Amino acid sequence: MGSAMLRGWLADTSLAAEFAIVEPFQDHLGWTADHANIQLFDTVESCAAAGKAARMIVLAVKPQMMEDAIAGLGALAGPETGFLSIAAGIPTSWFRSRLGDNAAILRSMPNTPAAIGMGVTALCAGPDAPADLVALSEQLLSAIGTVVRVDDEALMDAVTALSGSGPAYVFLLAEVMTRAGIAAGLPDDLARQLAEATVSGAGALIDAADEPPSQLRVNVTSKGGTTAAALAVLMADDGMAPLLERAILAARDRSVELGG
Repeated sequence: MGSAMLRGWLADTSLAAEFAIVEPFQDHLGWTADHANIQLFDTVESCAAAGKAARMIVLAVKPQMMEDAIAGLGALAGPETGFLSIAAGIPTSWFRSRLGDNAAILRSMPNTPAAIGMGVTALCAGPDAPADLVALSEQLLSAIGTVVRVDDEALMDAVTALSGSGPAYVFLLAEVMTRAGIAAGLPDDLARQLAEATVSGAGALIDAADEPPSQLRVNVTSKGGTTAAALAVLMADDGMAPLLERAILAARDRSVELGG
């Protein structure tokens, strides 16, 4: 996710910034060598030794790794430094208990379409986050897509389950549609091409249309037609709706567990 966000920031030519990345395992970051405004460090200490005082520290690590990741971050922080977390589940209070009550903590949940500037990110500012740091966070996150402010931090676990994890659900839909097309008799490559183009095209139509998805569904469904036959299965009591609801609730509950 951190790499996806970084690619989005680099693609935004209006965003003038320098990036210092602390990453012990850098094999996946070879592509950053083409960007003069990126420096790589393998430890916080080496980054601090290079005189890199940060305006915004983006904490792009898994929740299970956060305890170790934030150790020593004080060496990179100044009195006007903000901390922007993208970790699932971890509340701002957890960070303040470790970074200090005066630390400016901002919690966000982006998703992977950020890599092409089409992400959606929920941003929740800590109670004492300075307005200028909130504005800077919104500027950074707006460079990778839509930003939605969430005032009630208790909602962030549900946000994580819906939009943070959501792209994976759509990717799975494309996979399942491909397999179903193959089962219906299509060649593998053709089934994949049709499924993927249908999913991406339908998403673009939702974005472009003034009507809600429910109406777009009605518009394309002729009574007694092929779409109606498929929807009768998908919209049955044991169809897509209860399954997806269970999936999102499971993701939400896991986010709560990670925060605990």
